[in-house]
Amino acid sequence: MASRKAGTRGKAGATKQAQRGSSNVFSMFEQAQIQEFKEAFSCIDQNRDGIICKSDLRETYSQLGKVSVPEEELDAMLQEGKGPINFTVFLTLFGEKLNGTDPEEAILSAFRMFDPSGKGVVNKDEFKQLLLTQADKFSPAECLPQVEQMFALTPMDLAGNIDYKSLCYIITHGDEKEE
Repeated sequence: MASRKAGTRGKAGATKQAQRGSSNVFSMFEQAQIQEFKEAFSCIDQNRDGIICKSDLRETYSQLGKVSVPEEELDAMLQEGKGPINFTVFLTLFGEKLNGTDPEEAILSAFRMFDPSGKGVVNKDEFKQLLLTQADKFSPAECLPQVEQMFALTPMDLAGNIDYKSLCYIITHGDEKEE
């Protein structure tokens, strides 16, 4: 009887340790962020098996309008997970990526290049043109919806000027309205 209890205690201890190890990634994010990541994971997990595989990635790209993604690119994405990409691994990957976000001052410095007068704003239309012509080589049809979505969350005055100081705060700290 004593050996049976010891065996049970050992399993419980191992389970607790595994939960602690995997739950650490959950402590990196707020509950609302975790919910958003769950929604994103569900969108990517096309076959709904709880694991993101190459066919899931290919189908997700296809739905976004990019139909010819090189196999090597898909393989590289999957290899970042160092094994099957379930939700916990997915969250861990985002935690690692977001951990390397530029500091607020670095982002502000980048915006200041587009604000020679130092007013703290950049013109929406000029900035949009830069995003569409200088960023990744996507067609306007591919990236225009994402640019418009970003502008919907961007602090702007009535003249169409982006308050980039507030935007930088949102990028580095999150949107206060969500909290």
